[in-house]
Amino acid sequence: MNKLLKFTPILLLLVILSSCSSVRVAADYDRETNFDNYKTFAFFKPGIDKAEINDIDKRRILRAIEAELMAKGYTKSENPDMLVSIFTKSNQRVDVYNNAWGYGAWGWGGYGGWGWRTGWNNNQVSTSTEGVLYIDLINADKKELIWQGSGTGNLEMRNIEKKEARIKEFVSKMLMQFPPGVK
Repeated sequence: MNKLLKFTPILLLLVILSSCSSVRVAADYDRETNFDNYKTFAFFKPGIDKAEINDIDKRRILRAIEAELMAKGYTKSENPDMLVSIFTKSNQRVDVYNNAWGYGAWGWGGYGGWGWRTGWNNNQVSTSTEGVLYIDLINADKKELIWQGSGTGNLEMRNIEKKEARIKEFVSKMLMQFPPGVK
């Protein structure tokens, strides 16, 4: 029991750190689409202009998408098969950690009067801004959505290099699932 109590704060810290740094991704796509037919892409400016993010981060995201698609063998074109659009959302995330642990002490127990109390409550509340990035791939001829990826994670970073690396991580993890069925 004593060993467990000694390692509890360390385990809690690891859980908190891992939950803050992870990017959660998901993808959905039209099962009727033959993704082998798509070889070229271009950015869909009307959709990208609506993304509620500053222009610098927007360019970072677009550069990361372009690099990932080109690494997969797609070509940027003036007459594309596929259009790429993005949009973003942000959510305020509130985490409450209630740790009721310890050895105990004498103290006032409210209506229970004085007595031996085991443990204490150590409530911690943290807030962070969690960003969601969506990448939409659209059939250029029909203007129909054929694939959508989403990535969710903490984005607030004051360090520019870390911010750029985080954006690349978001895009890379999302586009790992494109095209569907290819790993």
